[in-house]
This record gives sequence, structure tokens and C-alpha cells, in this order.
Amino acid sequence: MTDIARVAGCSQATVSFVLNKTPGIKLAAETRERVIEAARSLGYAAPNFAHLDIVNASAPTTDGKIGFVVDQLATSPEAVVAIEGARQASWSAGNIILVAQTLNDPEMEPRTIRALAEQGISALIYMAIFTREVTLPQAVYDLDVPVILLNCYSTDHAFPAVVPSEIAGGQHSTRHLIQHGHRRIGTITGEPWMEAAKDRLKGYRRALATADIPFDPTLVIEGDWSASAGYEATKKLLMLKERPTAIFCQNDRTAIGCYEALKEAGMRIPEDISVIGYDDEEISRHLHPQLTTSVLPHRAMGRWAIEQLESPINFTGARHSITKLECPLVERLSVSACTDPIARFA
Repeated sequence: MTDIARVAGCSQATVSFVLNKTPGIKLAAETRERVIEAARSLGYAAPNFAHLDIVNASAPTTDGKIGFVVDQLATSPEAVVAIEGARQASWSAGNIILVAQTLNDPEMEPRTIRALAEQGISALIYMAIFTREVTLPQAVYDLDVPVILLNCYSTDHAFPAVVPSEIAGGQHSTRHLIQHGHRRIGTITGEPWMEAAKDRLKGYRRALATADIPFDPTLVIEGDWSASAGYEATKKLLMLKERPTAIFCQNDRTAIGCYEALKEAGMRIPEDISVIGYDDEEISRHLHPQLTTSVLPHRAMGRWAIEQLESPINFTGARHSITKLECPLVERLSVSACTDPIARFA
């Protein structure tokens, strides 16, 4: 909403009123149209707008209750965003989402799934906070309703699964910096055991290779997704004899620490060094300058899960592929053209 408000030239509250069709609020038709157009220009799909009285031919018709289990709910916003995406996609059909947190507990998880089944759910969405391969409890296989895996997948491919396209996201982020003339690009990774960290780094390396830029391992600093790690990693990059002209922080919290280290060193963003993040957390809109970053498509994955329940898929005995959804880049103010002629043409 903050981004839409900036493009539309209105307040965030006005955007909320328009997109949620808040009753009792009178706004000029021109204002409403401007907000809608701004939202569309930023890539938000029209079916998500509550005010559009459009009959969607592919609107979900799954009848009743949909179970949604997630390993962690309170510690991360991603689960809430995915649940909201599923709710938006199923609301018009009168379905309700029953949500439960399992904490990967080997006893409570199957009990939770069975309890949802006893509530008469017509489908189950099974989500993991960290993108990964999961070993599903037998209770999932025992269900006689469709199952969708969100942000995870199983080795047997027994159920449709959706995950972010992290390699492409890392490649797109790095390519964005290359397109601005940067060739010496540092990156601060997450914890290497996590698939997201490994895949974003793969994307970084692919972008460099495609642009014929040699990979330099000294420009890769391992972090742990935290602001403090971003701060320390940035200091290491600045101590290099040939320091980078741009830094790809592989999540937004890392970018917060990166910003602090750069400002402490007296460097301006993006005039002296460009910074790009990943995840599009709320804080990215409020950094100075606003952070260019990539959207984790959890809302879109929630919608995708509901759409699969309405498609003619054989959920029984079939081998299902893993669907990967794009992580769109949101361009803001933290990236500019490389001004170092040596770095630019090295």
C-alpha cells in the first residue's frame, strides 16, 4: 500500500479504503481510478481488488472448510501472508480457512492434522516457513481430501507443491545491478544449509557468468540473515583492496545492517555504492533511501494453492511436479548507475 500510495500521489489510508472498499468512505471516482491504475502498474492483479465487481470464471468453488497447517506461525510474517493469499482466493466461494501451527512436533503434528480432518475439511494446505524438502507424517497420506504443499516439497512428489523461484530471483537481482554498470558486486548470503541461501547464491553466480564477469569468492561473505551479520559482512567487504561498487544482500534484514555499516563509513547510498535486498519486508519501504528488493511470493503461493484445488488434477496416485513462482523485483531508490570507470569496465 505504501508503494501504491507513492505512485498514486495519495495517502496509504486512501489506498486501503479503495482496495478494501471500506464502507462509509466517500472518495472521488478519479481518486479511485488513480489508485487502481497505480496498483496495476506495480503488478498487482485485478482479481485481488475487493472493489471490482467482476465474476472470475476461475474463482474457487471448493465447498466448506480448508485446513491450513504451518510449522511456524507467530515468528514469521510469511505464513500470515500466505494464509491471506489463500483466504482472498477462497473467500468468494464462501470457504473458510482453519489454521493450525504444528512446530514440527512429531506427536502434535499428526494429531493436529487428524483434528482438522474431524472438522470436515475439504482440502489441506501444508506449509513450511523455510523452503525445504519435508518428510510428511502418515496422517497427511491418510487424508481422503486433496493436499497441497506450500513452500515445501516431498521426495515422492505425491502432492502438488509450490516454492519461490529463488535461483531466478538471485539472478534477476544481480542482473539488475549489472545492468546499472556494476561489475564488482559483493553479496552477503544467508546460512549456507538453507535452500534459499544456496539458490540465491546460484542465481548470483549465474548472472555473473552470463555477463562474462569472473566469479570472485572474496566478494561472497557468509551471513545468517540478521542485521548484525549484514553490518559485519559489509565492513569486511569495505576492507577489500578493491571494494565492491554494489552489494546484493540476500535478505532485507541483512540490508539494514549493510546500510548502517556504509553510513558509518561515510558512504552514500546509492551515489557511492548501490544496495539491493530480498524479501520485500515492510522495513524496506522505510529505509533511507528506500530499498530495491525482491518480493517473496507467499501471497501468490497461497492463491496458487487454492487454484489447484479447483483445477482438474488427479490428486490420487499421481506424481506431481514442483511449481516455482517468480520473485518480482521492486525497484526503489537504493540502486544507481556505477560511477567508477575502472570498476565499470574492468
